[in-house]
Amino acid sequence: MHLLRRALHTTSSINPAEISHFSRLSSQWWDEAGEFSFLHKMNPVRIRYIREKLVEVARDEQPSYNESSSASVLKGLDVLDVGCGGGLLSESLARLGAKTTGIDASESNISIAKLHAAQDPRLAQPGPSASLSYLHLPAETLLFQEKRYDVVCSMEVLEHVDNPPAFLDTCAKLVKPGGHLFLSTISRTTLAYFLTIFMAEDVLRKVSRGTHTYSKFIRPEELTAFFRAYPNSTSPWINAGLGSPTRTQAEVRGMVYDPWRASWTLAPRNTSGAADCNYLFWVRKPQAA
Repeated sequence: MHLLRRALHTTSSINPAEISHFSRLSSQWWDEAGEFSFLHKMNPVRIRYIREKLVEVARDEQPSYNESSSASVLKGLDVLDVGCGGGLLSESLARLGAKTTGIDASESNISIAKLHAAQDPRLAQPGPSASLSYLHLPAETLLFQEKRYDVVCSMEVLEHVDNPPAFLDTCAKLVKPGGHLFLSTISRTTLAYFLTIFMAEDVLRKVSRGTHTYSKFIRPEELTAFFRAYPNSTSPWINAGLGSPTRTQAEVRGMVYDPWRASWTLAPRNTSGAADCNYLFWVRKPQAA
């Protein structure tokens, strides 16, 4: 299982070099043509998937769930965005009604996120009723508080942390029983190396060199295997066994970039090869956990 073979530890999963790298780039977060242009184009796909998955689960559990309810599926939910960067995902979630908390280990990222959110009166309301708040701290710090979240997201972060199992353990512990964990990351394949490092960094220079480390990429099946044994083999989040998990427990969806249209597409379920580069991973915490 490569990276996910490592034992869980309680120490921080933060990589100081990664934090320094993204801190240097923090001023570019809201430049749609700059360093984070791919993430700006990806963000609508990530939001669409989160909404669609939550609606799907709600329909499974409530047959009377209707279209008018699906439009506000995030409204009032406590959502945590781990590694929020400049706030691209956090702002979108808050505008859809989620009570969103964005956290990041980079102080400059949080400063940029706060500054940008302050420009929108809908997001700038202070106090306990605020729809969006930002905190400069690592996710591990939140384990010492009682609050847990309906939804925990961590997008394009997993491939930048040290000790991925400890990071996944932290994220999982912050999810309420019956809640949802959404991740997006990059698979460790030859195609992913070619597209995200050789082309994006070395040839096209669309992303700064050194942003990605191929050895830290994680395959979808490694995430699935991790949650088949998490938190232990007797009561895992995903039932043990071979093959893909049921759609009510976990799911992998590929995201494919179309260079001609300069846009991302969410691949249909079970599309062969779609998750060989960028992909989304969803898993649900059991109600009894």
